[in-house]
Amino acid sequence: MYYLSKALFFPPVSHADSDGILAIGGDLSTERLELAYSSGIFPWFNEGEPIIWWSPNPRMVLFLDDLIVSKSMRNILNRNIFRFTFNQNFRDVISNCQQVKRDGQTGTWITNEMIEAYCKLNELGIAKSVEVWQNDQLVGGLYGIDLGHIFCGESMFSLVSNASKVAFIALVNQLKNDNYRLLDCQVYNEHLESLGCREIERETFMAILKRE
Repeated sequence: MYYLSKALFFPPVSHADSDGILAIGGDLSTERLELAYSSGIFPWFNEGEPIIWWSPNPRMVLFLDDLIVSKSMRNILNRNIFRFTFNQNFRDVISNCQQVKRDGQTGTWITNEMIEAYCKLNELGIAKSVEVWQNDQLVGGLYGIDLGHIFCGESMFSLVSNASKVAFIALVNQLKNDNYRLLDCQVYNEHLESLGCREIERETFMAILKRE
């Protein structure tokens, strides 16, 4: 286990433990976050805890051609119930991701400090969002880090059924149009698997990240 100082440094991801924890400490400065994501590392911690840096093995990803859109979801998209925008209301999206309650969770890992750090990244064009609207109300969305060939998804929210799926599908279609390699979803969950995501070895993910 590595304990980070003020020095801008991360150990090799191969040094992460079996749970994927690589290091503890440091800060959420723009420079450190940029280094983290470009190195296959992301922060994930609860309020009151030190910053915990992760690089899990295996890694949950979506190869863009593997996206699964169900027949019922296609019907919803064809009915134009929702409209979506890109990177128009980043702060509102990340704030909703913080506030929306999720099954099995008593709190949120998106701290106020994290919101401010990612809003700074958004101002620099590094963090981006997708917004989903219904009757001119923001009802869903997602945000993440744009590395130019990989989009690292961080969190999504939905205030009405299927809104987060619309955001996810819209993002994937945009990434495909822009010739991205994959969408990084970090760790496994059943919902992501239902959309076509799968786990790959960290070594494989790192090779794609480094454009090898």
